[in-house]
Amino acid sequence: MTAADYKKTFMNGLLKENPILRLVLGTCPTLAITTAAINGLGMGAATTFVLVCSNIVISLLRRVIPDKVRLPAFIVVIAGFTTIVQMLVKAYLPAIDNALGIYLPLITVNCIILGRAEAFASRNSVGLSAMDGLGMGAGFTAALTLMGGIRELLGNGTLFGFPEGGVIPPITIFVLPAGGFFVFGMLIWLTDRLAERLDANAPKDKPAGCAACPNSAICQSAVPEGPAGSDNQEIRLETSSAGKGGGLS
Repeated sequence: MTAADYKKTFMNGLLKENPILRLVLGTCPTLAITTAAINGLGMGAATTFVLVCSNIVISLLRRVIPDKVRLPAFIVVIAGFTTIVQMLVKAYLPAIDNALGIYLPLITVNCIILGRAEAFASRNSVGLSAMDGLGMGAGFTAALTLMGGIRELLGNGTLFGFPEGGVIPPITIFVLPAGGFFVFGMLIWLTDRLAERLDANAPKDKPAGCAACPNSAICQSAVPEGPAGSDNQEIRLETSSAGKGGGLS
């Protein structure tokens, strides 16, 4: 694998297939815990840890795990790393643990993690699987932190707990579920527009073979008629010969 492959895999999760803003996965914790930027950052970091570690282990065991029990095996691996991160957060970041609540242990059944394990880690090398987990985790963290920052700034007038100076009067609806849906929808729309702009500006692959030749239309028009044309010519010749023979007799 080249450095370009690793970069492409990482950037794929960051923008092109962002799990929240492009694939619209994991919407339950997204709407529930993004009332503050620090909550989104904490949830994103915890999920990234589980994503990277579970992808590595599942990629290592992909030839050992029987196909019939792969999903239960994936969940066991994910649950193990979720328990580790939950214990670490509870021990060293109790405020984040209280803010995230039940959504921290629910990382075990997060469809993003299970989906990457099934679709990518179980089919690719350890290095690419780790980079995929890192890219998806970075995209997840960025989306949660951005959404939490917007809602906190507009709803509470603070950012990461610090007051913004009273320039923006708090609008309470942004820290309520309705405001969460509004911000979520706007971010999805902006991400789609950005992705379209990037796709339009991306270099296009040049056609190969005859399609790349400026004289391809001339060549195609100069191609002789196929079997159908040959048959018609033979029919015309036979008809002409028959007519001439009749005249001689």
